[in-house]
Amino acid sequence: MSDSSDPVAVAMSGGVDSSTAAALLVRAGRRVFGLTMATGFNEAAVRQAAEVARFLGIEHHVVDLSSVFRERVIEPFCRAYAAGRTPNPCVRCNRFVKFGRLLEAALDLGAGRLATGHYARVMRGEDGRFRLLRGADRRKDQSYFLYALDQEQLARAEFPLGALRKTEVREIAERLGLPAFRARESTDVCFVSRTRWGEGRSGYPDLVERVAGRAALPGPIVDTAGRPVGTHRGLVFYTVGQRRGLGACGPGPLYVVAIDQTTNSLVVGPASETFSRWLVASEAVFVSGEAPPAGTRVEAKVRYRSPAAPADFQPLSPQAPGGDAGFRLHFCEPQRAVAPGQAAVLYDGDEVLGGGVITTTEAQERVLRTLAPGSALPGPGDENDS
Repeated sequence: MSDSSDPVAVAMSGGVDSSTAAALLVRAGRRVFGLTMATGFNEAAVRQAAEVARFLGIEHHVVDLSSVFRERVIEPFCRAYAAGRTPNPCVRCNRFVKFGRLLEAALDLGAGRLATGHYARVMRGEDGRFRLLRGADRRKDQSYFLYALDQEQLARAEFPLGALRKTEVREIAERLGLPAFRARESTDVCFVSRTRWGEGRSGYPDLVERVAGRAALPGPIVDTAGRPVGTHRGLVFYTVGQRRGLGACGPGPLYVVAIDQTTNSLVVGPASETFSRWLVASEAVFVSGEAPPAGTRVEAKVRYRSPAAPADFQPLSPQAPGGDAGFRLHFCEPQRAVAPGQAAVLYDGDEVLGGGVITTTEAQERVLRTLAPGSALPGPGDENDS
């Protein structure tokens, strides 16, 4: 375990958040150096981070993590999209790359901790375990993306912006004259650029086609009764809950209810069909190292921007379908557009308990059973959900 007298490395992207985090640590009298990971997709960010480090008068190191970034982030991202899921690459990047290999590099260079510009907090409880907490700015809180960090990683993590609001961070950056204070905030996945697809969509299809080695195939759009209502451009263009750009005809607004990769079909329906009372998640990770007891009432977020919703937690054994330890959530109120591939993150108030990757939802199972009777297994406990 390190202490505050140890040097601290700051993961710097050149943006206002990581730049301000570094500046605050310097002003606090900490021994600081900057660390930027080169992913093969962020050449401009590497240059911007170096400029900020020069401005702050701190050392700056660039670590080539392009291979591990491709292996741990890009390839799983593309596999998931090709399989009809909607992945969240930031979770894997934080777990395996930023607080994985970049943290290792920081320790090798003599740091005791790795600080980032995340809006989150970490505290050590009376039992000696580290707790991951929401950031003070609820609108900017990024604890959702950090749920998969373990105790060893949290022991080395530092979040200088956790108690601040975004407006305060920008004011600090401007007051200090940081080169990044006017920078626009990125809302895209960092390794995907905008392309010709229009409607502001990022270029996921291009990337998936290059990595997967096959083109997105057009296929049928069907309603939840199996009736053809249009043709899609390729499943990679769509996500559960999407309304715009479907090219499907119906008596009212249509939304993506499910993506059936086995038949290359996009299933659409009214908004009411997108709601799920339960989900199943795999690849479960819990901050304390232990799952909550069965029946625990938690608050769950099924996407970054969604509000946390009350749900009852049920752990699943490794012998559950799929062979992977996971959990089931039953929501007190049905949740709209729960997308397989996204993270389901569990909270107890401000504290992050853990999370997992959504694999199955009630809406998905309901649709697949209707379209292909007997081809989809009921969700755990589904016989009691009538």
